[in-house]
Amino acid sequence: MANSDEIPIADALRRVEERIAAACATAGRDPSEVGIVGVSKKFGPEIVAEAWEAGIHIFGENRLQEAAYKIPQCLSGPEWHFIGHLQRNKVRHVLALFTTIHAVDSQRLLEQIEADAQAAGVMPNILLEVNVSGESSKFGLKPQEVPLLVRDALCCKNTTLIGLMTMAPFHPEPEQTRPVFSKLRELRQQLEQQFSISLPHLSMGMSNDYEIAVAEGATMVRLGTTLFGGRPTMKDTLRQQLSNGGIWEE
Repeated sequence: MANSDEIPIADALRRVEERIAAACATAGRDPSEVGIVGVSKKFGPEIVAEAWEAGIHIFGENRLQEAAYKIPQCLSGPEWHFIGHLQRNKVRHVLALFTTIHAVDSQRLLEQIEADAQAAGVMPNILLEVNVSGESSKFGLKPQEVPLLVRDALCCKNTTLIGLMTMAPFHPEPEQTRPVFSKLRELRQQLEQQFSISLPHLSMGMSNDYEIAVAEGATMVRLGTTLFGGRPTMKDTLRQQLSNGGIWEE
């Protein structure tokens, strides 16, 4: 365990799995349908190793610079998902590190991923990010824009569309996020019928609201704080290592 003030990640994971199981029971779902993406941003390789031993096998990062530094230092085995907003000029670097991209939100980005994937000889999985809540501060497609991008994604030969992703607004009462998740589930159903396809994944739900997301059909929940707590972060470690050299930058 990285910090005696924190519960072991294995114990935190067990609590999460119990809550997912309870949410699935209420919704008539099988808990095996729900995968956990451990959001390891800011946490170093030693935390990833502890989480891997605890049973977390998928990790999510949202900053390319940090991931490029950290992932090569981590143990082999984890599946890495890029969960942040992605700029087109960073795509080829992301494809070298990640198997799945959660937040494809434009035709231009899709085209860049397709071209760079072909050049690199890789076949990434992608999800389309949908701004269900309509918040101006969030990235993502408007729901009515999604079918056009699905059509384009289905024409791609080097990327595989596996589902949809959204972020709900933070709310102190998680139940208030339910309409966001239910609308994404309904959109997925409409797209499957419209295009006669299977979109197996809904990436939705974070530490504050994952139980509601699971009840509404999430197949991937992105969890950071509830698993890793306030353990020393990679920034803390780097700051300590570099403080004498005076080269740490926030």
